[in-house]
Amino acid sequence: MKKVFIDGSAGTTGLKIRQRLLERKDITLMILPEDLRKDPQARKTAINESDITFLCLPDDAAIEAVSFCENPDTVIIDTSTAHRTNPDWVYGFEEVVGRDKLAASKRIANPGCHASGFIALIKPLRDAGIISENAHLCCFSLTGYSGGGKKMIAQYEADNRDPLFNAPRQYALTQSHKHLKEMSALCRVPAPAFCPIVGDFYSGMEVSIPLFCDDIKLSADDIRSIYREKYNSAIVHFDDAPSEEGFLSAAAFSERDDMQISVWGNDERILLVARYDNLGKGASGSAVQNMNAVLGLDSATGLKL
Repeated sequence: MKKVFIDGSAGTTGLKIRQRLLERKDITLMILPEDLRKDPQARKTAINESDITFLCLPDDAAIEAVSFCENPDTVIIDTSTAHRTNPDWVYGFEEVVGRDKLAASKRIANPGCHASGFIALIKPLRDAGIISENAHLCCFSLTGYSGGGKKMIAQYEADNRDPLFNAPRQYALTQSHKHLKEMSALCRVPAPAFCPIVGDFYSGMEVSIPLFCDDIKLSADDIRSIYREKYNSAIVHFDDAPSEEGFLSAAAFSERDDMQISVWGNDERILLVARYDNLGKGASGSAVQNMNAVLGLDSATGLKL
């Protein structure tokens, strides 16, 4: 039975991974005593004794944790930003990079939550030559407040919170969001003009990218055909079902690990949309899916679909 360690299991992503793994009978979850949870030597020992280690840490701490690993057989799945554009690491989005690359890798960088939607929508169009390498794109992303971690969760759930939290709040106003590098690198386009917005709901994400038909010389139906062929699994699936009475809720996939791709608009303007849970396919669910690939298991093992 494979041994799995979560370094940083007290954080939001780590807790979600832990919850999923505790329900499984095919792995042994290594858990440090509370007084040793941050002890460097205890963590180093656990990493090297594990078959797979998840890093759910800030970037600097994740880089340090990688340096602890001396066991050539230990697979590290890093959920931080630290290694997502590192050529020595495989980007952990199975539907984009392919299962074989993940299965053969010892170093996997889990995607960012916002980046997952952008990449799922744009990379197939770049690969098909529909969007040029110089394309200037815009991206809007709605997220639940759990994406901000424990501090933001506490702010939103406080009894006497700031009234400004009652309405959606745009952030990353300087256009320097940490996910932009991977969005640009994986899709081979300039960083998009990015507008992330946090709302008063716990989890869920909706990434939207507008396009003009004249710019791409294709119709919405043409793009639907590309997505329908590309995304036909239980985890990432194209869906041309009707909207929710003219609306698309960013919370529709909360507590799930799959992602819905859809295309909207008319003969002039197209809207590409990806909906999923920022803590599911956008974080912990994706990490577990990457572990499944390493173990040679069905991609959906232990996921909530």
